[in-house]
Amino acid sequence: MSLRPRGAISRGLNTVTQAFLAAVSRLDKSLSPSDTLNRLRSHRITLWDGVYVFHFLLGAFWITLMQSPAYPLKLMIPILYAIALLIPFTSQFFLPATPIFAYLLTFYSSRFIPEAWRPAISVSLLPTLESVLYGANISDILTRFTHPILDIIAWIPYGVGHFTVPFVVGAFLWLFRTKEALHLWARAFGYMNLIGVIVQDVFPCSAPWYELIHGLTPANYSMKGSAGGLARIDALFHSHGYSTAFSNSPVVFGAFPSLHAGCATIEALFISHFFPQTTPYVWTYVGVLYWATMYLTHHYLIDVVGGACMAVAFFYFFLPDELCGAAALAPPGGLASYRMGTQRSKYDIYDLDGPSRRNGTARSMMLDAADFDTSETSSRESDDEEVDITYRSPVPGATPTTFIVPGAAAGAGPGGSAAGAAKKSHRHTASIASLIRGDERSTEDGWSHAGVGPSPLARQ
Repeated sequence: MSLRPRGAISRGLNTVTQAFLAAVSRLDKSLSPSDTLNRLRSHRITLWDGVYVFHFLLGAFWITLMQSPAYPLKLMIPILYAIALLIPFTSQFFLPATPIFAYLLTFYSSRFIPEAWRPAISVSLLPTLESVLYGANISDILTRFTHPILDIIAWIPYGVGHFTVPFVVGAFLWLFRTKEALHLWARAFGYMNLIGVIVQDVFPCSAPWYELIHGLTPANYSMKGSAGGLARIDALFHSHGYSTAFSNSPVVFGAFPSLHAGCATIEALFISHFFPQTTPYVWTYVGVLYWATMYLTHHYLIDVVGGACMAVAFFYFFLPDELCGAAALAPPGGLASYRMGTQRSKYDIYDLDGPSRRNGTARSMMLDAADFDTSETSSRESDDEEVDITYRSPVPGATPTTFIVPGAAAGAGPGGSAAGAAKKSHRHTASIASLIRGDERSTEDGWSHAGVGPSPLARQ
């Protein structure tokens, strides 16, 4: 019984290893900046390229405001990024990831926005809207009962999955889907988070933890952030990681929209779109994270709804028609026969019903190597290779009458014959004639009524 899980794990690791080797082989390993410059010269400028002007202006704005690291050390950020774009090996990662880097730069540099530029912080708007729209303060209800087990369940997606799942999604798209799918992920995920942080800067709102600590008293930008319910995780593990991180957060009053909810939603949209069989599992994860955002007092329900709606909008805005339907499941180059851990078996190729059990035991989802072998038919036909099968009789035991095309013998090589040339024909067509029913044969198709070969009409 224990051999089955081990076999499944072994096959899964083998599949991932093969996919990784194929993905590495597809990488551009050039280190010459001249290759990048040549590609830039041959590139045809499109309207979409104007977005890089936006990124340049946005980066210049945040680098100017940035106080740590100070000048001139902060100039190393654009210099190193430019070098990464010039080298082909690194540019294939850094250029598509530009929206993600823009989001990270915006999030980090938001702490340096002068207070004179900042808008007033809204403390009562979100709880009021939640009560009006949903009839009650849902987030407050979910925080009234806490338990260490619930804390762990909420911590896993909110405090761990939020920071790791984006890399998992990107890795699986890189390994098992086309390059366009990976680039789509970078665009949609990066721009969604970028716009989300900008909204949080322009429309600052306090989170439920602020209401629990300070009530509805006015907030100011000198206040530190709070870990909320994650402080219980720090206490459980005897650490101060989350308390330190949230108290020094660049965006303290960024409750709306919830980027935790937005990230989880867009991750689920991508995984369920490109790996449909995982749909129930990923959306279960999303549901748990929605609950965790409110249970840990970091977001109101309206924040969760806003983040989820933003994720849906960005996913379908960037999703091209070329990656819809069956094209979404297309494997990358080097994995043409890959299909979610299996290759196409001979039963799929010839539309046959494969055996559901072997040796009295249920078949596993991963088929055996023997099921991938399509050479059985060829080996069975090998005994007939010396016979011209072009007009082989459908009657078992009958001697076929060979029809030699004029000039075929002359075209055969030294020591060869027309039969030798016919030997190289497709072996899988050998038994096609035997599949034609007798009542469907006619002399017009070259079949004699005796069933021993083609009619004289065909010989003409």
